[in-house]
Amino acid sequence: MQIIKPLEGEKLSKMNIEIREYIDFDLEEITGLYQAVGWTNYTARAGMLREAYEHSLCVLGAYLGDRLIGLLRAVGDGVSIVLIQDLLVLPEYQRQGVGTKLLRSVMDRYQTVYQMELLTDDTEKNASFYRSVGFVPAGEIGCLSFIRMQQ
Repeated sequence: MQIIKPLEGEKLSKMNIEIREYIDFDLEEITGLYQAVGWTNYTARAGMLREAYEHSLCVLGAYLGDRLIGLLRAVGDGVSIVLIQDLLVLPEYQRQGVGTKLLRSVMDRYQTVYQMELLTDDTEKNASFYRSVGFVPAGEIGCLSFIRMQQ
């Protein structure tokens, strides 16, 4: 599994990050991203991960040259709902605008969708990030969220 490190002396503000469709599914590349951010629940279920990507509404990659440094996976119907299922950025590129570029790209693509939703860890860092791009906690608009997960 290959973990990608930034080139010595790279500065994101001077790098040309390209957001584009992630089409050629590469399980090793994807699991490298998941492992880098500590999402081992996905890497332990490689078959599920492959199927999930095959059935996704949209998968966008953030590329620095030909290196994948971030990924966004969305599910839904693209009209009434889009769920941001996964947003991952290699740790060495976090807090440098990569996640924002990925999220804004999917928001632009589905700008007329009725609801765009996501679930995330309850941390101040996550709350600040998602608020900065226009999301609000469900409770603030009179909604209650439920989840059921297989063990």
